[in-house]
Amino acid sequence: MLKRTLTAFTLLLAAFGSVAQVSADAKDFPSRPVKFIVPYPAGGGVDVLIRAIGQELSVKWRQPVVVENRGGASGIIGTQAVASAPANGETLLATVDSPITANRFLFKDLPYDPDRGFAPVIMLVRNYNFVLAHPSLTANTLNEVVAGAKAAPGKANFGSYGQGSHPHLLFGLLAQREGLQMTHVPYKGVAPLLGAIVANEVPLTTGSAAVASAQIKAGRLKAIAYAGPKRSNEFPDVPTTAEQGFGYLLSPIWYGVFAPAGTPPAIVEKINQDIRAVMTDAEFVRRNVTPKGQEVAVGRPADLAAAIRQDSALVGEMTKAAGLKPE
Repeated sequence: MLKRTLTAFTLLLAAFGSVAQVSADAKDFPSRPVKFIVPYPAGGGVDVLIRAIGQELSVKWRQPVVVENRGGASGIIGTQAVASAPANGETLLATVDSPITANRFLFKDLPYDPDRGFAPVIMLVRNYNFVLAHPSLTANTLNEVVAGAKAAPGKANFGSYGQGSHPHLLFGLLAQREGLQMTHVPYKGVAPLLGAIVANEVPLTTGSAAVASAQIKAGRLKAIAYAGPKRSNEFPDVPTTAEQGFGYLLSPIWYGVFAPAGTPPAIVEKINQDIRAVMTDAEFVRRNVTPKGQEVAVGRPADLAAAIRQDSALVGEMTKAAGLKPE
């Protein structure tokens, strides 16, 4: 009896010690520089936003905050780098949703587990994509895009930023539902893709207001449709996909922050709280979020986990309907 009591007491002390260590870790975090890895080239929406957040965090944390771009392979390279990093909160992932929600359906042998490989930290923003075209494209509506693709099977090209990215899913679904033969032209990131569209290397893609707003306003891109449930506040003259008879074409997009699996919960909570403080600052939002046509969507780690489950189910349906199979 005494032996069992001592054993229980020892385990209790160990548990308290573990809690104390986690709390101490959070209190002292960060004691060294923190790195955000963006799994796409510089210049995309998530890259621009996390750099602005990083500047604020470097002041709050009194430590350098570095953003490193590791693009390529549909976000796999940079995402895997974070999954393999030490679980101490010093290496974080800042990404669009695709590497977490879509890649699971598009690659047979992902080098990371989208669910078990990460600790969700916080969603940053959420919005929807526009269907975008080069101004020289004669089509000005989705119906005209479909008609043009049917008239020239296999010659209608669209650009994306990788297998399973938002443009790939949207146009893949459109092609499947409307019986089109369209050619997928992947680029290594959002910024190279938009550059290619502006240069008229490919005529069609999708993109959020965060990355395309300036180009639309300057007339270098034209917005054919908004793939959201209602019209964009920034471009209210652009009809939704549903208004044009394509209600099945929805393209939500969000940015989120993740830590490697096993990161102490107290550290995850501290990062969450500090990023929320930045993202709910009215002046920061006025300068870095509102002009991009984005909507702040910060919440708890559990909220991001719930969004992953919901959106993964949606993406799974889209990939199946579009006839996309794991490679």
